[in-house]
Amino acid sequence: MRTAHISWSRHGGEPGMLLLHGFSDSGACWDPVLPGLLAHAGAVTLDARGHGSSGLPDGPTGTAANAADAALVLDALGAGPLVVIGHSMGALAAAALAAARPDLVRALVLEDPPGPHHTLAADGMPSWLAELQALDLPERIAKGRADNPGWPDAEFEPWAVSKGEFDPRFYDLPYETGPSLVDSLAETACPTLLLYGEVARGGLLAPSDADDCADAAGGPFRAERVAHAGHCVRRDAPEAFLAAVARFLKHGPTPDLAG
Repeated sequence: MRTAHISWSRHGGEPGMLLLHGFSDSGACWDPVLPGLLAHAGAVTLDARGHGSSGLPDGPTGTAANAADAALVLDALGAGPLVVIGHSMGALAAAALAAARPDLVRALVLEDPPGPHHTLAADGMPSWLAELQALDLPERIAKGRADNPGWPDAEFEPWAVSKGEFDPRFYDLPYETGPSLVDSLAETACPTLLLYGEVARGGLLAPSDADDCADAAGGPFRAERVAHAGHCVRRDAPEAFLAAVARFLKHGPTPDLAG
């Protein structure tokens, strides 16, 4: 389905969750964990502008634009408030959405967002993405398998497809520095779960960064460091990811939950 320039999909019953993907991924990259998430509620996935099947309108890109796009879709659906789950770039957008439109967000799950003061500005397409776009789909899948041997098999095709879908014109447009994670969390009153991996495995957050997020949060907050996971927590440790989300949805971010 499509709302303006944004492509999105509904999964399961009445929407209770919105899933926001990370940079260079797409909404389809949530498919491997969707069955576990749909046990709790229906979900909406969307492709961020310039990603997946979404268009790339002229104008600034960035966190604020991604949050506004998510609000556009939820307003069109008449949905909310929902649990918003975001990975990396999508986690920044999820937190910004909760700060700007608390009527649309009842809880947040943030999967390894950039550092709490990071705003994702970039000068041009990273070399790793340009190299992936130069490969055909089977070659990208093979590259994904070689680089991430611990991922479940279902992860590789949507990951590889999304890299080919990314619109390189993204880097021709101005990047508008949006709110940092701590700025958004300071304006957010809803319960929040932060899931992050190990820096040594490619995770973006150190425990001290999680502490900064906890100090900034304006509402109930819980951070869980997931062992043996890097930046893509749900891909590296899907069972731990789904279990943490299930605990959060059942109990909220209570401090006595096992990490």
